[in-house]
Amino acid sequence: MSFPRYPKYKPSGVEWLGEVPAHWQVRRLKHTCKVFPSNVDKKSYEGETPVSLCNYTDVYYNDTITAGMEFMAATASAGQIEKFSLRAGDTIVTKDSETADDIAVAAYVPADLPNVICGYHLSIVRPLPRTHGAFVKRLFDSHYARSSFEVRANGLTRVGLSQYELDNVELPFPPLAEQIGITAFLGRETAKIDELVAEQQRLIELLKEKRQAVISHAVTKGLNRHAPMKPSGIEWLGDVPCHWKVKRLKHISPQVTVGIVVEPSKYYVDQGVPALRSLNVAQGRMTLENLVYISEQANELHAKSKLRTGDLVVIRSGQPGTTAIVPVELDGCNCIDLIIIRRPTDASEQYLCWYLASDVAALQFLVGSGGALQQHFNVGVAKDLVILLPPAEEQQSIVSFINSEARRFDSLAADVQRAIDLLEERRTALISAAVTGQIDVRDLAIAEAA
Repeated sequence: MSFPRYPKYKPSGVEWLGEVPAHWQVRRLKHTCKVFPSNVDKKSYEGETPVSLCNYTDVYYNDTITAGMEFMAATASAGQIEKFSLRAGDTIVTKDSETADDIAVAAYVPADLPNVICGYHLSIVRPLPRTHGAFVKRLFDSHYARSSFEVRANGLTRVGLSQYELDNVELPFPPLAEQIGITAFLGRETAKIDELVAEQQRLIELLKEKRQAVISHAVTKGLNRHAPMKPSGIEWLGDVPCHWKVKRLKHISPQVTVGIVVEPSKYYVDQGVPALRSLNVAQGRMTLENLVYISEQANELHAKSKLRTGDLVVIRSGQPGTTAIVPVELDGCNCIDLIIIRRPTDASEQYLCWYLASDVAALQFLVGSGGALQQHFNVGVAKDLVILLPPAEEQQSIVSFINSEARRFDSLAADVQRAIDLLEERRTALISAAVTGQIDVRDLAIAEAA
């Protein structure tokens, strides 16, 4: 859908902004809103009043701040409660971050929240008369404002926006009635886009579920739907193909052990032997970002956890069961707090990697041999994992099938993600065009309101 432009424009006086509608004004934020940073931290102090704290992540991950959110418990003084309680029309923005592109992320407060207090590292932008708070929030969402604040942020290890920079950013403002109309129009249009995005995200989840089901079925039932079945002897596993073996992991791998656990950081050096950590392990692949190194001496000291091509490494906490195969370029490296499965003797490493990605493996990682839920599994649990083993040739057929199906599902999910990215780009572009006056939505706002 295309939108008309305003009939007449004028120079804004701001190079990045360009022209604005002739009847609009470009004003400093301090002339349209009261801007003030919070000094309320996350600690609780005796003698202060218990409050709910709206903190950095509440703002960063939400467009609106509402009463139904789970806020952190904290305390505040009477003066802080009076000054920093959230009011209808407020826009809360991030003023500090590790990177400039996370500066001035905004969330809107649509209704008074008297016991919810704005927390540290955030600023309140409270509209003055003739300024519509929801329009201010949309301004902060625009490309123009995001770029302006990113340039204004300063710092080395951590960047931030000073009070001066927030106060003096120049923003375009139409008359109040037009601010309200633009905001209402954007509310309706972005809601439509958000629903389309939600539908696409649900599709991605369905594709992930289907992908997982395909993996799990292939490594527990095989590819021949007519193959005769037999009881596995394990209640939660059910029937398995008659010609398959049921073994424990310790019987198909020459060794199941663990990487460096005790004070691994004391062995770190700037250059040396790569040491894999959990963040270097994704399902079925290694990622070498944020790689750490240990000295040659440390690598020899911990020779038992040296990795060889074809070994498997498994995350044991956080995302337990995530498995990858050690590639030839990492032969001889070491690892930290990962389960190590030496190259199996009765199974191909590719088959075992896919098996460990299945639902039956995930259940064992989660529950363990003792039957109790756990967030962290040990070598003993790993050794006792139940593994289903088809003949070698069938393993290869299953690996080829899963590889093909996984690529297909990943390609479909990537296509859907590209559609989501385009929708989100359109959402931001629409907001930016409307709040900077590059499109005229006044007639549409009136028509849709009617």
